[in-house]
Amino acid sequence: MTGPTSDAARAAVLNRVRTALACAPPQPVAVPRDYHREPLTGAGDVERFAETVAEYRARVHRVEADAIASTVLELVGPRATVVIPVDLPPEWVAGLTAVADAPALDVEQLDRADAVLTGCALGIAATGTIVLDAGPGQGRRALTLVPDHHICVVRVDQIVDTVPQAFAELTPTRPLTFISGPSATSDIELQRVEGVHGPRTLDVLVV
Repeated sequence: MTGPTSDAARAAVLNRVRTALACAPPQPVAVPRDYHREPLTGAGDVERFAETVAEYRARVHRVEADAIASTVLELVGPRATVVIPVDLPPEWVAGLTAVADAPALDVEQLDRADAVLTGCALGIAATGTIVLDAGPGQGRRALTLVPDHHICVVRVDQIVDTVPQAFAELTPTRPLTFISGPSATSDIELQRVEGVHGPRTLDVLVV
């Protein structure tokens, strides 16, 4: 319903609100800003990172650098096809059937892949989050969204403790993707469904 009557009623309500606020203005709210926002100086908490990543139903594997390829092979099996960024270190896929994203694979090719293997920009211990920024060894965003299984390599020197520390290291103009566990969502009845918006399986190799 619209018209002069509704306009007058709206104006009356707004005037009463303004009058009430003028008589008792709200007190300013002090927002605490004492969290750690300084760049990281020293190693991040690797144990905490592994614990928080696992809380999101991701599988965490502690491996040495020379065991990356063999660990991936155990995770996907000998007949699996693994999609990789074109600049991924070749020793990470030794003995694997790897398909490089060059030229760019189409959605159907990515969907048929058994897994995708990438590196990352950094990991955040406080939240169990992995951040990708399309940098070396990470590829374009579609690589980690279309395949149903994402295997991500995180070096211990890439782990920071807090979100502010992470943003101090990241370049905000780059295409940032924040991953906290496998893709999952819930409906109004809180029924968890995985794999709707990305991989339903996430393996994190902490090297």
